[in-house]
Amino acid sequence: MKYHKHCSDASNWFLNELGSRVVANTGIPSDRHHIGKLILQSLKDAPSNILQIDGGTGEIDTFQDVLERSVGCANAFRKIGLRGDDVIVIMAPNCIHLTTSMYAAFYLGLIVAGVDSTLGIKELQDTFKICLPKVIFCLSEREKDVEEVIKKMNLDAKIVTYNNGGKCDFMEFIQKYGRDTSVEDFKPADFDPDERTCLLISTSGTTGTPKSAALTHKNLMYSLPYVWMITSKFPSPVDIVLIVSPVQWLSAIFSFILSPMMKFTRIQTSLPTTSEHTYDLINKYKPEFMIISPTMAITLTKRETRDNCDFSCFKYILIGGSAVPPTLVENLKMITPETETYVAYGCSEIAGLALNHVSAFPGSIGRPLPHLQYRLTDPETQKDILEPNVTGELWLKGPVTFKGYYNNPQATEEIYAEDGWLKTGDLVYRDENWNFFYVDRSKMLLKYRNHHISPTEVESVIIKHPGVLDVAVTGIPDDECGDLAVACVVPQENTTITAQEIKDLVKDSLADTKQLRGGVIFMKQLPLTSTSKVNRAMLKKLAKSMERE
Repeated sequence: MKYHKHCSDASNWFLNELGSRVVANTGIPSDRHHIGKLILQSLKDAPSNILQIDGGTGEIDTFQDVLERSVGCANAFRKIGLRGDDVIVIMAPNCIHLTTSMYAAFYLGLIVAGVDSTLGIKELQDTFKICLPKVIFCLSEREKDVEEVIKKMNLDAKIVTYNNGGKCDFMEFIQKYGRDTSVEDFKPADFDPDERTCLLISTSGTTGTPKSAALTHKNLMYSLPYVWMITSKFPSPVDIVLIVSPVQWLSAIFSFILSPMMKFTRIQTSLPTTSEHTYDLINKYKPEFMIISPTMAITLTKRETRDNCDFSCFKYILIGGSAVPPTLVENLKMITPETETYVAYGCSEIAGLALNHVSAFPGSIGRPLPHLQYRLTDPETQKDILEPNVTGELWLKGPVTFKGYYNNPQATEEIYAEDGWLKTGDLVYRDENWNFFYVDRSKMLLKYRNHHISPTEVESVIIKHPGVLDVAVTGIPDDECGDLAVACVVPQENTTITAQEIKDLVKDSLADTKQLRGGVIFMKQLPLTSTSKVNRAMLKKLAKSMERE
Protein backbone atom coordinates (compact mmCIF):
# COMPACT_ATOMS: atom_id res chain seq x y z
CA MET A 1 0.00 0.00 0.00
CA LYS A 2 1.30 3.42 -0.91
CA TYR A 3 -1.14 5.30 1.32
CA HIS A 4 -3.22 4.87 4.47
CA LYS A 5 -6.19 2.78 3.37
CA HIS A 6 -9.72 2.68 4.75
CA CYS A 7 -12.38 0.06 4.22
CA SER A 8 -14.92 0.58 1.43
CA ASP A 9 -18.67 0.01 1.50
CA ALA A 10 -18.82 -0.43 -2.29
CA SER A 11 -19.49 -4.19 -2.02
CA ASN A 12 -22.69 -3.39 -0.11
CA TRP A 13 -23.79 -0.89 -2.76
CA PHE A 14 -23.17 -3.39 -5.53
CA LEU A 15 -25.05 -6.25 -3.84
CA ASN A 16 -27.90 -3.90 -2.92
CA GLU A 17 -28.26 -3.04 -6.61
CA LEU A 18 -28.37 -6.75 -7.47
CA GLY A 19 -30.96 -7.34 -4.77
CA SER A 20 -33.08 -4.46 -6.04
CA ARG A 21 -33.19 -5.98 -9.50
CA VAL A 22 -34.30 -9.34 -8.08
CA VAL A 23 -37.01 -7.68 -5.97
CA ALA A 24 -38.19 -5.68 -9.00
CA ASN A 25 -38.75 -9.00 -10.81
CA THR A 26 -40.40 -10.92 -7.97
CA GLY A 27 -42.20 -8.19 -6.03
CA ILE A 28 -41.03 -9.77 -2.74
CA PRO A 29 -38.97 -7.27 -0.67
CA SER A 30 -37.17 -9.94 1.38
CA ASP A 31 -35.77 -11.51 -1.82
CA ARG A 32 -32.85 -9.09 -1.58
CA HIS A 33 -31.47 -11.63 0.94
CA HIS A 34 -32.55 -14.80 -0.95
CA ILE A 35 -29.17 -16.25 -1.90
CA GLY A 36 -30.68 -18.67 -4.39
CA LYS A 37 -32.49 -15.96 -6.36
CA LEU A 38 -29.45 -13.68 -6.26
CA ILE A 39 -27.19 -16.43 -7.66
CA LEU A 40 -29.75 -17.45 -10.28
CA GLN A 41 -30.04 -13.86 -11.54
CA SER A 42 -26.26 -13.47 -11.55
CA LEU A 43 -25.70 -16.62 -13.60
CA LYS A 44 -28.22 -15.39 -16.17
CA ASP A 45 -26.57 -11.95 -16.31
CA ALA A 46 -23.24 -13.14 -17.73
CA PRO A 47 -23.65 -16.58 -19.37
CA SER A 48 -20.30 -16.55 -21.19
CA ASN A 49 -18.16 -15.62 -18.16
CA ILE A 50 -15.91 -18.34 -16.74
CA LEU A 51 -17.09 -19.19 -13.24
CA GLN A 52 -14.77 -21.97 -12.12
CA ILE A 53 -11.72 -23.98 -13.10
CA ASP A 54 -10.73 -27.26 -11.47
CA GLY A 55 -6.96 -26.88 -11.36
CA GLY A 56 -6.60 -30.60 -10.70
CA THR A 57 -8.34 -31.74 -13.89
CA GLY A 58 -8.36 -28.64 -16.08
CA GLU A 59 -12.17 -28.67 -16.34
CA ILE A 60 -13.76 -25.25 -17.00
CA ASP A 61 -17.33 -24.09 -16.40
CA THR A 62 -19.02 -20.95 -17.70
CA PHE A 63 -21.89 -19.28 -15.87
CA GLN A 64 -24.24 -20.89 -18.42
CA ASP A 65 -22.84 -24.38 -17.74
CA VAL A 66 -23.45 -24.02 -14.02
CA LEU A 67 -26.87 -22.42 -14.59
CA GLU A 68 -28.09 -25.39 -16.63
CA ARG A 69 -26.73 -28.07 -14.28
CA SER A 70 -27.85 -26.30 -11.09
CA VAL A 71 -31.40 -25.90 -12.40
CA GLY A 72 -31.37 -29.56 -13.42
CA CYS A 73 -30.20 -30.53 -9.94
CA ALA A 74 -32.92 -28.37 -8.33
CA ASN A 75 -35.52 -30.07 -10.54
CA ALA A 76 -34.16 -33.43 -9.36
CA PHE A 77 -34.42 -32.38 -5.72
CA ARG A 78 -38.07 -31.50 -6.29
CA LYS A 79 -38.71 -34.73 -8.18
CA ILE A 80 -37.44 -36.94 -5.32
CA GLY A 81 -39.57 -35.01 -2.84
CA LEU A 82 -37.16 -32.73 -1.00
CA ARG A 83 -38.77 -29.79 0.76
CA GLY A 84 -37.63 -26.62 2.47
CA ASP A 85 -35.48 -27.22 5.56
CA ASP A 86 -34.40 -30.68 4.36
CA VAL A 87 -30.62 -31.10 4.61
CA ILE A 88 -28.17 -32.15 1.90
CA VAL A 89 -24.60 -33.06 2.83
CA ILE A 90 -21.65 -32.21 0.58
CA MET A 91 -18.52 -34.15 1.50
CA ALA A 92 -16.02 -33.99 -1.33
CA PRO A 93 -13.00 -32.07 -2.59
CA ASN A 94 -13.70 -28.88 -4.55
CA CYS A 95 -14.63 -30.62 -7.80
CA ILE A 96 -16.48 -28.99 -10.69
CA HIS A 97 -19.95 -30.24 -9.65
CA LEU A 98 -19.72 -29.28 -5.97
CA THR A 99 -21.19 -25.78 -6.08
CA THR A 100 -23.74 -26.85 -8.69
CA SER A 101 -25.52 -28.96 -6.07
CA MET A 102 -25.04 -26.18 -3.51
CA TYR A 103 -26.69 -23.55 -5.72
CA ALA A 104 -29.57 -25.93 -6.47
CA ALA A 105 -30.21 -26.27 -2.74
CA PHE A 106 -30.11 -22.47 -2.30
CA TYR A 107 -32.76 -22.06 -5.04
CA LEU A 108 -35.18 -24.27 -3.10
CA GLY A 109 -34.40 -23.26 0.48
CA LEU A 110 -32.75 -26.58 1.33
CA ILE A 111 -30.01 -26.59 3.96
CA VAL A 112 -26.43 -27.30 2.88
CA ALA A 113 -24.05 -28.99 5.31
CA GLY A 114 -20.41 -29.11 4.23
CA VAL A 115 -18.67 -32.09 5.80
CA ASP A 116 -14.98 -33.04 5.92
CA SER A 117 -14.53 -35.66 3.20
CA THR A 118 -11.80 -37.45 5.16
CA LEU A 119 -13.92 -38.30 8.23
CA GLY A 120 -14.08 -41.92 9.35
CA ILE A 121 -17.25 -43.93 9.84
CA LYS A 122 -17.68 -43.08 13.54
CA GLU A 123 -17.13 -39.37 12.85
CA LEU A 124 -19.57 -39.42 9.93
CA GLN A 125 -22.13 -41.09 12.14
CA ASP A 126 -21.76 -38.35 14.77
CA THR A 127 -22.08 -35.69 12.06
CA PHE A 128 -25.13 -37.23 10.37
CA LYS A 129 -26.86 -37.53 13.76
CA ILE A 130 -26.79 -33.75 13.97
CA CYS A 131 -28.11 -32.91 10.51
CA LEU A 132 -30.06 -36.06 9.38
CA PRO A 133 -29.43 -35.52 5.65
CA LYS A 134 -31.81 -36.54 2.86
CA VAL A 135 -29.14 -36.55 0.13
CA ILE A 136 -25.39 -37.09 0.53
CA PHE A 137 -22.99 -35.99 -2.20
CA CYS A 138 -19.55 -37.61 -2.12
CA LEU A 139 -16.93 -39.24 -4.34
CA SER A 140 -17.45 -42.86 -5.38
CA GLU A 141 -14.43 -43.82 -3.25
CA ARG A 142 -16.43 -42.97 -0.11
CA GLU A 143 -19.77 -44.48 -1.21
CA LYS A 144 -19.38 -47.76 0.72
CA ASP A 145 -18.48 -45.92 3.92
CA VAL A 146 -21.50 -43.65 3.59
CA GLU A 147 -23.73 -46.65 2.87
CA GLU A 148 -22.46 -48.32 6.05
CA VAL A 149 -23.21 -45.21 8.11
CA ILE A 150 -26.75 -44.70 6.85
CA LYS A 151 -27.46 -48.41 7.30
CA LYS A 152 -26.28 -48.29 10.93
CA MET A 153 -28.42 -45.20 11.52
CA ASN A 154 -31.41 -46.54 9.58
CA LEU A 155 -31.31 -43.21 7.75
CA ASP A 156 -33.46 -42.67 4.67
CA ALA A 157 -30.91 -40.87 2.51
CA LYS A 158 -29.91 -40.99 -1.16
CA ILE A 159 -26.23 -41.10 -2.14
CA VAL A 160 -25.07 -39.25 -5.25
CA THR A 161 -21.42 -39.41 -6.34
CA TYR A 162 -19.82 -36.47 -8.11
CA ASN A 163 -17.58 -38.76 -10.16
CA ASN A 164 -18.19 -41.95 -12.13
CA GLY A 165 -18.08 -45.33 -10.43
CA GLY A 166 -20.94 -44.85 -7.99
CA LYS A 167 -24.42 -46.35 -8.13
CA CYS A 168 -25.85 -42.94 -9.06
CA ASP A 169 -23.44 -40.29 -10.29
CA PHE A 170 -24.25 -36.60 -10.48
CA MET A 171 -25.00 -36.37 -14.20
CA GLU A 172 -27.14 -39.54 -14.03
CA PHE A 173 -29.05 -37.96 -11.13
CA ILE A 174 -29.83 -34.90 -13.25
CA GLN A 175 -30.61 -36.95 -16.37
CA LYS A 176 -32.99 -39.24 -14.47
CA TYR A 177 -34.81 -36.71 -12.30
CA GLY A 178 -33.97 -33.19 -13.44
CA ARG A 179 -35.26 -32.65 -16.98
CA ASP A 180 -38.88 -31.69 -16.23
CA THR A 181 -38.46 -27.89 -16.26
CA SER A 182 -36.29 -25.74 -18.52
CA VAL A 183 -34.00 -22.98 -17.29
CA GLU A 184 -36.42 -20.41 -18.72
CA ASP A 185 -39.43 -21.89 -16.89
CA PHE A 186 -37.69 -22.73 -13.62
CA LYS A 187 -38.98 -20.88 -10.55
CA PRO A 188 -37.01 -20.92 -7.28
CA ALA A 189 -38.90 -21.39 -4.03
CA ASP A 190 -40.30 -18.46 -2.06
CA PHE A 191 -39.43 -18.34 1.64
CA ASP A 192 -38.39 -15.91 4.37
CA PRO A 193 -34.58 -15.46 4.17
CA ASP A 194 -34.57 -14.07 7.69
CA GLU A 195 -35.77 -17.40 9.09
CA ARG A 196 -34.70 -20.02 6.56
CA THR A 197 -31.42 -21.74 7.39
CA CYS A 198 -29.02 -21.77 4.46
CA LEU A 199 -25.84 -23.41 5.77
CA LEU A 200 -24.66 -25.64 8.57
CA ILE A 201 -21.03 -24.84 9.41
CA SER A 202 -19.02 -27.26 11.52
CA THR A 203 -17.69 -25.60 14.67
CA SER A 204 -16.00 -28.51 16.41
CA GLY A 205 -13.13 -26.10 17.01
CA THR A 206 -10.05 -26.99 19.03
CA THR A 207 -11.48 -28.60 22.15
CA GLY A 208 -15.25 -28.99 21.95
CA THR A 209 -17.67 -31.64 20.73
CA PRO A 210 -18.97 -31.35 17.14
CA LYS A 211 -21.65 -28.73 16.57
CA SER A 212 -23.16 -27.14 13.48
CA ALA A 213 -23.81 -23.39 13.35
CA ALA A 214 -27.07 -22.68 11.51
CA LEU A 215 -26.73 -19.58 9.32
CA THR A 216 -29.71 -18.03 7.58
CA HIS A 217 -29.74 -16.47 4.11
CA LYS A 218 -30.05 -13.04 5.75
CA ASN A 219 -27.11 -13.70 8.13
CA LEU A 220 -24.89 -14.41 5.15
CA MET A 221 -26.05 -11.55 2.94
CA TYR A 222 -25.37 -9.07 5.74
CA SER A 223 -21.93 -10.56 6.41
CA LEU A 224 -20.54 -11.53 2.99
CA PRO A 225 -19.98 -8.01 1.58
CA TYR A 226 -17.41 -7.25 4.28
CA VAL A 227 -15.04 -9.86 2.85
CA TRP A 228 -14.51 -7.33 0.05
CA MET A 229 -14.27 -4.14 2.13
CA ILE A 230 -10.63 -4.08 0.95
CA THR A 231 -11.59 -2.56 -2.44
CA SER A 232 -14.06 -0.21 -4.11
CA LYS A 233 -13.89 -1.93 -7.53
CA PHE A 234 -17.15 -3.69 -8.49
CA PRO A 235 -18.22 -5.82 -10.21
CA SER A 236 -15.19 -8.10 -10.40
CA PRO A 237 -13.04 -6.73 -7.55
CA VAL A 238 -10.43 -9.13 -8.92
CA ASP A 239 -10.42 -11.44 -11.93
CA ILE A 240 -9.26 -14.69 -10.31
CA VAL A 241 -9.65 -16.05 -6.76
CA LEU A 242 -7.84 -19.12 -5.44
CA ILE A 243 -9.74 -21.39 -3.04
CA VAL A 244 -7.53 -23.61 -0.87
CA SER A 245 -10.13 -24.28 1.84
CA PRO A 246 -12.51 -27.27 1.87
CA VAL A 247 -16.28 -26.95 1.58
CA GLN A 248 -16.86 -27.13 5.35
CA TRP A 249 -14.99 -23.84 5.86
CA LEU A 250 -16.64 -20.44 5.66
CA SER A 251 -13.55 -19.12 3.85
CA ALA A 252 -14.47 -21.36 0.90
CA ILE A 253 -18.19 -20.57 1.17
CA PHE A 254 -17.46 -16.83 0.82
CA SER A 255 -16.11 -17.32 -2.70
CA PHE A 256 -18.54 -20.07 -3.67
CA ILE A 257 -21.47 -17.71 -3.04
CA LEU A 258 -19.94 -14.42 -4.17
CA SER A 259 -18.19 -15.54 -7.38
CA PRO A 260 -21.34 -15.50 -9.55
CA MET A 261 -22.63 -12.31 -7.92
CA MET A 262 -19.33 -10.43 -8.21
CA LYS A 263 -18.34 -12.06 -11.49
CA PHE A 264 -14.88 -13.36 -10.73
CA THR A 265 -13.40 -16.74 -11.68
CA ARG A 266 -12.65 -19.33 -9.00
CA ILE A 267 -9.60 -21.57 -9.15
CA GLN A 268 -10.27 -24.64 -7.02
CA THR A 269 -9.05 -28.21 -7.13
CA SER A 270 -10.35 -31.73 -6.72
CA LEU A 271 -6.82 -32.87 -5.77
CA PRO A 272 -5.28 -32.60 -2.28
CA THR A 273 -3.95 -29.08 -1.65
CA THR A 274 -0.35 -30.06 -1.03
CA SER A 275 2.30 -27.35 -1.09
CA GLU A 276 3.52 -28.50 -4.48
CA HIS A 277 0.05 -28.51 -6.04
CA THR A 278 -0.80 -25.13 -4.53
CA TYR A 279 2.44 -23.67 -5.89
CA ASP A 280 1.52 -25.04 -9.33
CA LEU A 281 -1.95 -23.46 -9.18
CA ILE A 282 -0.51 -20.08 -8.21
CA ASN A 283 2.22 -20.15 -10.85
CA LYS A 284 -0.14 -21.29 -13.61
CA TYR A 285 -3.31 -19.24 -12.97
CA LYS A 286 -1.83 -16.22 -11.15
CA PRO A 287 -4.74 -15.60 -8.77
CA GLU A 288 -5.14 -12.18 -7.18
CA PHE A 289 -6.92 -13.08 -3.94
CA MET A 290 -7.04 -15.92 -1.43
CA ILE A 291 -8.12 -16.59 2.13
CA ILE A 292 -5.74 -18.96 3.90
CA SER A 293 -5.31 -20.51 7.34
CA PRO A 294 -2.19 -19.70 9.38
CA THR A 295 -1.08 -23.35 9.32
CA MET A 296 -1.21 -23.56 5.53
CA ALA A 297 0.40 -20.13 5.14
CA ILE A 298 3.28 -21.22 7.37
CA THR A 299 3.74 -24.34 5.22
CA LEU A 300 3.66 -22.42 1.93
CA THR A 301 6.19 -19.84 3.13
CA LYS A 302 8.80 -22.28 4.44
CA ARG A 303 12.28 -21.07 3.58
CA GLU A 304 13.21 -24.32 1.87
CA THR A 305 10.39 -24.29 -0.69
CA ARG A 306 8.85 -20.82 -1.01
CA ASP A 307 11.10 -19.83 -3.91
CA ASN A 308 9.24 -22.45 -5.99
CA CYS A 309 6.27 -20.09 -6.10
CA ASP A 310 5.74 -16.55 -7.38
CA PHE A 311 3.37 -14.97 -4.84
CA SER A 312 3.57 -11.53 -6.47
CA CYS A 313 0.37 -12.16 -8.48
CA PHE A 314 -1.71 -11.63 -5.34
CA LYS A 315 -3.28 -8.25 -4.74
CA TYR A 316 -4.83 -9.36 -1.44
CA ILE A 317 -4.22 -12.18 1.03
CA LEU A 318 -6.43 -12.70 4.09
CA ILE A 319 -5.11 -14.94 6.88
CA GLY A 320 -7.59 -16.23 9.45
CA GLY A 321 -9.19 -19.17 11.22
CA SER A 322 -6.93 -19.24 14.28
CA ALA A 323 -4.29 -17.10 15.97
CA VAL A 324 -1.88 -15.57 13.43
CA PRO A 325 1.78 -15.21 14.50
CA PRO A 326 3.09 -11.69 13.70
CA THR A 327 6.15 -13.32 12.13
CA LEU A 328 3.89 -14.95 9.50
CA VAL A 329 2.54 -11.59 8.36
CA GLU A 330 6.08 -10.20 8.30
CA ASN A 331 7.27 -13.14 6.18
CA LEU A 332 4.48 -12.68 3.65
CA LYS A 333 5.16 -8.96 3.38
CA MET A 334 8.82 -9.72 2.79
CA ILE A 335 8.06 -12.40 0.16
CA THR A 336 5.48 -10.32 -1.73
CA PRO A 337 5.75 -6.67 -0.59
CA GLU A 338 3.18 -5.31 -3.06
CA THR A 339 0.46 -7.64 -1.79
CA GLU A 340 -1.97 -6.28 0.81
CA THR A 341 -1.84 -8.89 3.59
CA TYR A 342 -4.45 -8.78 6.35
CA VAL A 343 -5.25 -10.70 9.52
CA ALA A 344 -8.98 -11.44 9.37
CA TYR A 345 -10.84 -12.09 12.62
CA GLY A 346 -14.29 -13.65 12.68
CA CYS A 347 -16.27 -16.72 13.65
CA SER A 348 -18.84 -19.10 12.20
CA GLU A 349 -21.53 -17.93 14.59
CA ILE A 350 -21.62 -14.48 12.94
CA ALA A 351 -21.28 -15.81 9.38
CA GLY A 352 -17.87 -14.27 8.82
CA LEU A 353 -15.82 -11.25 9.81
CA ALA A 354 -16.24 -9.50 13.15
CA LEU A 355 -13.80 -6.60 12.75
CA ASN A 356 -12.50 -4.17 10.14
CA HIS A 357 -8.94 -5.27 9.41
CA VAL A 358 -8.30 -2.80 6.59
CA SER A 359 -7.34 0.23 8.67
CA ALA A 360 -6.29 -1.71 11.77
CA PHE A 361 -3.32 -0.68 13.89
CA PRO A 362 -0.29 -2.99 13.40
CA GLY A 363 -0.66 -6.07 15.62
CA SER A 364 -4.38 -5.45 16.04
CA ILE A 365 -7.08 -7.81 14.74
CA GLY A 366 -9.23 -4.86 13.68
CA ARG A 367 -11.63 -2.10 14.59
CA PRO A 368 -15.46 -2.13 14.89
CA LEU A 369 -17.67 -2.69 11.86
CA PRO A 370 -20.85 -0.62 11.47
CA HIS A 371 -23.36 -3.50 11.47
CA LEU A 372 -22.20 -4.94 14.82
CA GLN A 373 -22.36 -3.89 18.46
CA TYR A 374 -19.45 -4.77 20.77
CA ARG A 375 -19.00 -5.48 24.47
CA LEU A 376 -16.06 -6.64 26.55
CA THR A 377 -17.05 -8.46 29.73
CA ASP A 378 -15.25 -9.91 32.71
CA PRO A 379 -15.34 -13.72 32.19
CA GLU A 380 -15.92 -14.32 35.89
CA THR A 381 -18.51 -11.66 36.75
CA GLN A 382 -19.84 -10.89 33.22
CA LYS A 383 -19.71 -7.20 34.12
CA ASP A 384 -18.83 -4.79 31.32
CA ILE A 385 -15.23 -3.64 30.95
CA LEU A 386 -15.39 0.03 29.97
CA GLU A 387 -11.75 1.08 30.18
CA PRO A 388 -9.08 0.39 27.54
CA ASN A 389 -6.25 -2.15 27.80
CA VAL A 390 -8.16 -4.54 30.05
CA THR A 391 -8.72 -8.09 28.79
CA GLY A 392 -12.24 -9.48 28.63
CA GLU A 393 -14.47 -11.78 26.62
CA LEU A 394 -15.77 -10.28 23.37
CA TRP A 395 -19.55 -10.22 22.97
CA LEU A 396 -21.26 -9.33 19.68
CA LYS A 397 -24.76 -8.40 18.57
CA GLY A 398 -26.25 -7.66 15.16
CA PRO A 399 -28.10 -9.06 12.13
CA VAL A 400 -25.30 -11.55 11.40
CA THR A 401 -25.56 -13.51 14.66
CA PHE A 402 -26.56 -17.06 13.86
CA LYS A 403 -29.85 -18.87 14.38
CA GLY A 404 -28.25 -21.30 16.82
CA TYR A 405 -26.55 -24.68 16.87
CA TYR A 406 -28.58 -27.04 14.72
CA ASN A 407 -30.61 -29.48 16.82
CA ASN A 408 -28.68 -28.42 19.93
CA PRO A 409 -30.76 -26.01 22.04
CA GLN A 410 -28.54 -26.44 25.10
CA ALA A 411 -25.40 -25.27 23.30
CA THR A 412 -27.38 -22.42 21.74
CA GLU A 413 -28.58 -21.29 25.15
CA GLU A 414 -25.02 -21.38 26.51
CA ILE A 415 -23.52 -19.16 23.79
CA TYR A 416 -26.17 -16.44 24.00
CA ALA A 417 -26.35 -14.01 26.91
CA GLU A 418 -29.33 -11.83 27.71
CA ASP A 419 -30.89 -9.66 25.03
CA GLY A 420 -29.31 -11.47 22.08
CA TRP A 421 -25.62 -10.91 22.86
CA LEU A 422 -23.38 -13.65 21.46
CA LYS A 423 -20.45 -14.74 23.62
CA THR A 424 -17.51 -15.43 21.30
CA GLY A 425 -15.34 -17.21 23.89
CA ASP A 426 -12.38 -15.08 22.73
CA LEU A 427 -10.35 -12.99 25.16
CA VAL A 428 -9.35 -9.63 23.69
CA TYR A 429 -8.62 -6.09 24.80
CA ARG A 430 -8.95 -2.73 23.07
CA ASP A 431 -6.87 0.42 23.12
CA GLU A 432 -8.11 4.02 23.43
CA ASN A 433 -8.87 4.12 19.69
CA TRP A 434 -10.91 0.89 19.64
CA ASN A 435 -8.26 -1.24 18.00
CA PHE A 436 -8.87 -4.77 19.28
CA PHE A 437 -6.02 -7.14 20.19
CA TYR A 438 -6.41 -10.92 20.45
CA VAL A 439 -5.24 -12.64 23.64
CA ASP A 440 -6.55 -16.22 23.54
CA ARG A 441 -9.55 -18.53 23.65
CA SER A 442 -10.98 -18.44 27.16
CA LYS A 443 -11.07 -22.25 27.33
CA MET A 444 -7.41 -22.51 26.31
CA LEU A 445 -5.97 -20.51 29.20
CA LEU A 446 -3.67 -22.43 31.53
CA LYS A 447 -3.58 -21.72 35.26
CA TYR A 448 -0.26 -21.99 37.08
CA ARG A 449 -0.90 -21.52 40.80
CA ASN A 450 -3.00 -18.31 40.77
CA HIS A 451 -1.69 -16.98 37.46
CA HIS A 452 -3.14 -17.36 33.99
CA ILE A 453 -0.90 -18.39 31.09
CA SER A 454 -1.98 -17.58 27.55
CA PRO A 455 -0.68 -20.28 25.17
CA THR A 456 -0.90 -17.77 22.31
CA GLU A 457 1.37 -15.34 24.15
CA VAL A 458 4.03 -17.99 24.78
CA GLU A 459 3.72 -19.27 21.20
CA SER A 460 4.26 -15.74 19.86
CA VAL A 461 7.63 -15.67 21.64
CA ILE A 462 8.81 -19.13 20.55
CA ILE A 463 7.85 -18.68 16.88
CA LYS A 464 10.43 -15.88 16.64
CA HIS A 465 13.24 -18.43 16.95
CA PRO A 466 14.70 -18.80 13.44
CA GLY A 467 14.78 -22.57 13.80
CA VAL A 468 11.07 -22.93 14.64
CA LEU A 469 8.55 -23.59 11.87
CA ASP A 470 5.48 -23.96 14.08
CA VAL A 471 4.63 -24.25 17.76
CA ALA A 472 1.70 -24.88 20.07
CA VAL A 473 1.69 -24.59 23.85
CA THR A 474 -0.45 -26.78 26.10
CA GLY A 475 -0.40 -27.83 29.74
CA ILE A 476 0.08 -30.99 31.78
CA PRO A 477 -1.68 -31.29 35.14
CA ASP A 478 0.25 -30.93 38.39
CA ASP A 479 -1.36 -31.55 41.78
CA GLU A 480 0.45 -28.69 43.48
CA CYS A 481 0.71 -26.05 40.75
CA GLY A 482 -2.24 -26.67 38.44
CA ASP A 483 -1.00 -26.50 34.82
CA LEU A 484 2.64 -26.76 33.75
CA ALA A 485 3.24 -25.19 30.34
CA VAL A 486 4.66 -27.45 27.61
CA ALA A 487 5.88 -26.22 24.22
CA CYS A 488 5.30 -28.57 21.27
CA VAL A 489 7.75 -27.40 18.60
CA VAL A 490 8.03 -28.24 14.90
CA PRO A 491 11.59 -27.35 13.81
CA GLN A 492 12.51 -25.94 10.43
CA GLU A 493 13.95 -28.53 8.06
CA ASN A 494 17.72 -29.05 8.27
CA THR A 495 17.85 -27.09 11.52
CA THR A 496 19.10 -28.20 14.93
CA ILE A 497 17.63 -26.55 18.00
CA THR A 498 17.63 -27.61 21.63
CA ALA A 499 14.97 -27.53 24.30
CA GLN A 500 17.18 -25.27 26.37
CA GLU A 501 17.24 -22.66 23.59
CA ILE A 502 13.46 -22.60 23.61
CA LYS A 503 13.31 -22.37 27.40
CA ASP A 504 15.88 -19.58 27.48
CA LEU A 505 13.95 -17.63 24.84
CA VAL A 506 10.79 -17.77 26.98
CA LYS A 507 12.76 -16.99 30.13
CA ASP A 508 14.23 -13.86 28.57
CA SER A 509 10.86 -12.65 27.32
CA LEU A 510 8.13 -13.55 29.82
CA ALA A 511 7.41 -13.54 33.54
CA ASP A 512 8.48 -16.39 35.80
CA THR A 513 4.90 -17.69 36.05
CA LYS A 514 4.81 -18.27 32.27
CA GLN A 515 7.90 -20.46 31.99
CA LEU A 516 7.96 -23.90 30.34
CA ARG A 517 7.93 -25.93 33.54
CA GLY A 518 6.39 -28.86 31.66
CA GLY A 519 9.26 -28.96 29.18
CA VAL A 520 9.62 -28.99 25.39
CA ILE A 521 8.50 -31.65 22.90
CA PHE A 522 9.83 -31.76 19.35
CA MET A 523 7.37 -32.99 16.71
CA LYS A 524 7.35 -33.46 12.94
CA GLN A 525 3.92 -31.81 12.78
CA LEU A 526 1.21 -30.56 15.10
CA PRO A 527 -2.08 -32.49 15.38
CA LEU A 528 -4.83 -30.63 13.51
CA THR A 529 -8.62 -30.72 13.52
CA SER A 530 -10.64 -31.16 10.32
CA THR A 531 -10.69 -27.36 10.06
CA SER A 532 -6.86 -27.14 10.19
CA LYS A 533 -6.76 -25.65 13.66
CA VAL A 534 -4.41 -27.09 16.26
CA ASN A 535 -6.22 -29.97 17.94
CA ARG A 536 -5.73 -28.86 21.53
CA ALA A 537 -7.38 -31.93 23.05
CA MET A 538 -5.08 -34.27 21.13
CA LEU A 539 -2.09 -32.06 21.90
CA LYS A 540 -2.79 -32.31 25.62
CA LYS A 541 -2.91 -36.12 25.38
CA LEU A 542 0.34 -36.22 23.42
CA ALA A 543 2.05 -33.93 25.94
CA LYS A 544 1.25 -36.39 28.72
CA SER A 545 2.61 -39.40 26.84
CA MET A 546 5.55 -38.10 24.77
CA GLU A 547 9.07 -37.51 26.01
CA ARG A 548 9.53 -33.97 27.30
CA GLU A 549 12.92 -32.26 27.53
